[in-house]
Amino acid sequence: MRIGLLTSGGDCPGLNAVIRGAVLHGIKSFDDEFVGFQRGWRGLLDGDAVPLTRTEVRGLAKEGGTILGTSRTNPIEAPGGGVETVRRVLDDHGVDAVIAIGGEGSLAGAKRLSDAGLPIVGVPKTIDNDLRGTDYTFGFDTAVQIATDAMDRLRTTGQSHRRCMVAEVMGRHAGWIALHSGMSAGAHAVLIPEQRVPMSELFTWVREVHERGVAPLVVVAEGFLPEGFDEEFAGGGFQEDGRPRLGGVGEYLAAQIAEGAGVDTRYAILGHVQRGGAPTGFDRVLATRFGMAAVDLVRAGGWGRMVALHGTEIVPVDFTEALGGLKTVPQHRWDQARALFGR
Repeated sequence: MRIGLLTSGGDCPGLNAVIRGAVLHGIKSFDDEFVGFQRGWRGLLDGDAVPLTRTEVRGLAKEGGTILGTSRTNPIEAPGGGVETVRRVLDDHGVDAVIAIGGEGSLAGAKRLSDAGLPIVGVPKTIDNDLRGTDYTFGFDTAVQIATDAMDRLRTTGQSHRRCMVAEVMGRHAGWIALHSGMSAGAHAVLIPEQRVPMSELFTWVREVHERGVAPLVVVAEGFLPEGFDEEFAGGGFQEDGRPRLGGVGEYLAAQIAEGAGVDTRYAILGHVQRGGAPTGFDRVLATRFGMAAVDLVRAGGWGRMVALHGTEIVPVDFTEALGGLKTVPQHRWDQARALFGR
């Protein structure tokens, strides 16, 4: 078979490991051929393809980013897009199937193409770990580790000055990165989009910790809504898909804590540093297994499905299972973390 690969949406550590796992498994196990469409769905619509051989993927598991590039192009709605365009490009390049590696938006486009009869399978990708149908997505573990390392450093400088430190991490609608990195770093408060927290309660947590002679650490997801706000902080314009670029809630909270809790406070926005660099060992293995399983799914003709992690096993699930809403932090996980806040 001749299989096309593309990476779509936001980048994250592990994308290259998926590409490597798929190409090596396909070539060595089935004598398949591979091409990569550059810049996600945009490259497929433009017919911008490059060959993917064993040479091109050598050593990729440890590399961050994606050698194919990415974009947030919608294959149906974008200029020049549509089912017939995709069908024509696949025919022109002799591609028998496409493995689409992406998040909710990318896989929604893949589902529409599959529903129209095109041979598409998916690999779930979201650094926020908020995609349904899979227990974990690659890139999430790396983001948590990067955030934890940064928070460890913030805590030492905060302790030196008896300051409160606020760390803003990614998480538009789901607070998984904030929750996991905050618990890992021993944060004294974690604020996530799923939970409203009164400022008075936050001030109490900060004061209790500060009065014990400890520098408070507050972790906040970029999509957290402070008391009195109905929209997220978006100070960075808009993305290709029209969504606002979030950021700034950490700065706001630092000012509020300094005034309301009476504790000198500084903030750090980790931003895209969480997306970059080499993936962790866990993410390398998970991404490799996803790539290999995606090839098996192609060979089985499992169109309209994606590979997913259930427990420790990789299984195929329908796109609809992944696209039925975001996987957010459940109440019991928040309650568990909250027991550690403040004193």
